[in-house]
Amino acid sequence: MQKNKPIERGDIYWVDLNPIRGSEINKLRPCVVITANPLNQARHTIVVIPLSSSARARPPIVIAVNCLEKTATAVCDQIRAVDKSRLVKYADRLHIKDITAIEEGLRQVLGLGENYSISA
Repeated sequence: MQKNKPIERGDIYWVDLNPIRGSEINKLRPCVVITANPLNQARHTIVVIPLSSSARARPPIVIAVNCLEKTATAVCDQIRAVDKSRLVKYADRLHIKDITAIEEGLRQVLGLGENYSISA
């Protein structure tokens, strides 16, 4: 991993996601960092969304993105915190339009925003 490059929201890193449990996405795979930049610098963990080359785009859960010179999918319902020691190598950076699409997918998957509330 590049030691001098600060980890930034929208960066793509190869991340070792093993070991896993149940239906979690596994193996060494590219993941997009979605944590806010100040937290990326302050914490030992970051929040990532795994990318897949085999999952079909099904917004809002699975979002098509362009990275690593091809189309991949960001699997928004597999969001997870990982220790920075799981980062293997910097790979790429998402375009702002792809980051915005992921943010919208996350709002829907996590029920964030004014259209969502907890029912009693």
